[in-house]
Amino acid sequence: MRFILSTCLLLLTCLPVHAAENAPWGSDNFKEVTYKPQRVVYDVSARNVERFENVLDRASYLSKLYRADPFATSIVLVMHGDEIPFFAIKNYKKYKDLMIRAQSLTHTDVIKFKMCKVAAQGYGLEPKDIHGFVEIVPMADAEIIRLQREDGHAYMQ
Repeated sequence: MRFILSTCLLLLTCLPVHAAENAPWGSDNFKEVTYKPQRVVYDVSARNVERFENVLDRASYLSKLYRADPFATSIVLVMHGDEIPFFAIKNYKKYKDLMIRAQSLTHTDVIKFKMCKVAAQGYGLEPKDIHGFVEIVPMADAEIIRLQREDGHAYMQ
């Protein structure tokens, strides 16, 4: 009996050591959280389609977490980088699926797209050259600051 008890104690002391070697901080710490709707501005400067799709994924998921409530939620993507040509009307065939997805995110009025006029001009684009669901603003930096200071949007990058 003593042998069995000693063996059991030995095994019990060995198991946590083995587990601690593989996961010294434990695991499975997921906590379900309910988020209240918020106002958020994304500072978008994506280098390629994949990075821009990642931004769309994040904004879309955030909208779902906030229950897409257009009265309490605002998610604004202010664009001023290499994603600008994706929104050019002349590039519609090349980026058709991406543009259909981006435009579809605006249907609930929770997600809005804004584009820096100065940055667009750097790509040789004028407001008339950009899809109509995108609002053109004079300057991305000024718009991001305005949204934070005057409209209470939290900054995301």
